[in-house]
Amino acid sequence: MRLTFAIIYSVLIVLLVIFGMISRRSKKTVALSVSYLEYSFIIPIVGNLILVLSKNELLSTLGSYTYFIGMDLMSFTLFDFTLSYCNISFNAHRKKCYILYTILTLDIIQFFFNPFFGHAFGMEAIMVDGSPYYRLVPYIGQNIHRIVVYIAFITCLAIFLIKAIRVPRIYAEKYYVILFTMILAGLGQSYYIFSRTPIDRSMLALAVCAFFVFYFSLFYRPFRLLDRMLANIASKIPESVLFFDAGNRCIWVNENASSLLQINSDKLDSVHHRLAAMFDDLGEGMDDWSSKQSIGSGKSARFFALKKHNVIEPNGKKIGSFLTILDNTPEVHRQQQEIYEATHDKLTGLFTKEHLFNVIKNRITNDKDSSYSIAYFDIKDFKMVNDIFGKDVGDSVLVRVANWIRENACDDWSYGRIGGDAFGICFPTDTVSLPKVEQKLSSFTISNGSIDQHILMHVGIYNVIDPNVDVSIMFDRAHLAQTSIKNEYNTHIAIYDDKMRDQVLWSQKISAELEGALKQRHIVPYLQPIVDINGSIIGAEALVRWLHPTEGFLPPFTFIPTFEKNGMIAEVDKYIWRCACEILSSWTDEKAKLFISVNISPKDFYFMDVYAEIKNLVDEFKIDPSRLRIEITETVMMTDAESRIAILSKFRESGFIVEMDDFGSGYSSLNQLKDMPLDVLKIDMKFLSKAQDNNKAETILRNILRLSNDLGLFSLTEGVETEDQYKKLSDMGCNLFQGYYFAKPISITDYEKLYNDQKSTR
Repeated sequence: MRLTFAIIYSVLIVLLVIFGMISRRSKKTVALSVSYLEYSFIIPIVGNLILVLSKNELLSTLGSYTYFIGMDLMSFTLFDFTLSYCNISFNAHRKKCYILYTILTLDIIQFFFNPFFGHAFGMEAIMVDGSPYYRLVPYIGQNIHRIVVYIAFITCLAIFLIKAIRVPRIYAEKYYVILFTMILAGLGQSYYIFSRTPIDRSMLALAVCAFFVFYFSLFYRPFRLLDRMLANIASKIPESVLFFDAGNRCIWVNENASSLLQINSDKLDSVHHRLAAMFDDLGEGMDDWSSKQSIGSGKSARFFALKKHNVIEPNGKKIGSFLTILDNTPEVHRQQQEIYEATHDKLTGLFTKEHLFNVIKNRITNDKDSSYSIAYFDIKDFKMVNDIFGKDVGDSVLVRVANWIRENACDDWSYGRIGGDAFGICFPTDTVSLPKVEQKLSSFTISNGSIDQHILMHVGIYNVIDPNVDVSIMFDRAHLAQTSIKNEYNTHIAIYDDKMRDQVLWSQKISAELEGALKQRHIVPYLQPIVDINGSIIGAEALVRWLHPTEGFLPPFTFIPTFEKNGMIAEVDKYIWRCACEILSSWTDEKAKLFISVNISPKDFYFMDVYAEIKNLVDEFKIDPSRLRIEITETVMMTDAESRIAILSKFRESGFIVEMDDFGSGYSSLNQLKDMPLDVLKIDMKFLSKAQDNNKAETILRNILRLSNDLGLFSLTEGVETEDQYKKLSDMGCNLFQGYYFAKPISITDYEKLYNDQKSTR
């Protein structure tokens, strides 16, 4: 029997060494405490092993010391393990821990004094299995030892019990297992103490406790805990979850699945039928499978994401599967809203420019057999609507136009808002009747409830010929067509053609060549004589011409409109002003009395200080300011009139003569005329082109000349082409004349020759 226990103890010691080594290698937080505890179990077992094998008193006494000190050390490590396993902070209970550690330390020390005082224990010889065995005889020191060890042991039991009670029931299992094994070891130890049996069988219970601590601390996975947690998680997650066994029979569903399928969780036979009724595809025969499906349509549509996974054992055998169904409706609606906001104009709800261009590109590219047209249109003078009535009214106009597009568009049209007040449409060419559109545009009105306001819109149309052309270029061409009629009030639609394209290319060409033409003096001033009532030349108007090296002589209408649009007219005007000053400074003798009128474009005021520019030229060439006359058109006064009046006043104060050109061409304002600082009023005969046979026209002309005289202004009529016109204007009191009847615009040399010839004949 002694040999049997010796073998058992030896095996236990080896196992505990292995457990301790394995624990040291574990990376779990509690691993180090487990390792110390496993190693500490070895010491009392070694002491018992010595007692079992010993046949003399000295060796048995040494075994007893080993056992008692080992129990104290085991109490140390058991308490440390308890704190770690139960997640109790040492620092939070530092004083209590030190008290226990001090008691255990003093207990160890008292055993070292036992050889001298004999107060702890003694040994007595007995016979076991026919051989001598030395049994412990306890004294007061031994009783103190037992009390100390039981205090430490009961403290650990209490900590485990309190922890097991306080944590949720689902977590209590891990504490109860250790608690029960400790109680088992404690009962075994108590039985040995009070039974007075010669061999300590409680070491077996101690070893069992060591094994449970090792296993449950480092390797045990609380499957009941996991099962409950997984079940709770599966019940609470937003997806509907359904579990199936290997035979594809539904064995469990969560609450969301019960609600979705409208079934009871304990009546699962109808699951497959309900799934098939709701969804078109369930991945039958497939292992891992996913699908996105919808139920219903319109605003009541619901969107679902379905995923099925097989559960496979390590040996490859299928043991079941599970299906998750996520109601994606809110997310899909959110994504749809984001897409809508990214592709639709916030104010009008029409496509944005970028999205419209993409839609048109895909449509035209994928349907090359159909004929498409691009329409660009905007609201005339929309900025004025905003300025006068406010942004809210302007926005309401845009919304009304957008609604008008929707109401009149066909299903196969694509349309959107492509600018502030600009809209674009792509439509099959054969779906539109342009006369009907023209009629609708001519009668388009909006109402604020009490007043109907006509809104003028111009439309440019480009018929797509090459579908590979960039959509932005298509709209540029439609815009170009629209621009060609932007000042028309009775025409609302213009179609892009090759002539417009050629005009664009021509504009690009001359714009690129202007700088070189100015440097090489290919741009030249031509002079058209201005005569007095006697027909004598007294001055001229400087008119620009282009002597192009390849295109030949270019009249102003071939390039001036382009430069007026792009602002390059300012460079041309500055150049002509300088040329005029050069000419005036070169004229001497009789020619020194001549003047030259130069034109100022409305655009010049935006690009330079007109007064400073001209004043500097006059000073540079040292000429009398009255010889360089300033000629403006009525359109100059259409914007920022006060500022323009101030500039013209400065010209007059500096000695310049200011002329108003084209009076009567359509912008005449008698109210402005009375305030404008003018010296000469130029009347355009084109306004009265039927003067020879129109009595009313003559009456108007006569009164304009009389008005000019009454205001103290000189009158100059341009466009005089016949002798009869000249005589009538003279009789009406006109002061100065200009026109083809006297001379067309001619070169400087020809002008000087004409002047000299006139002088020599008079």
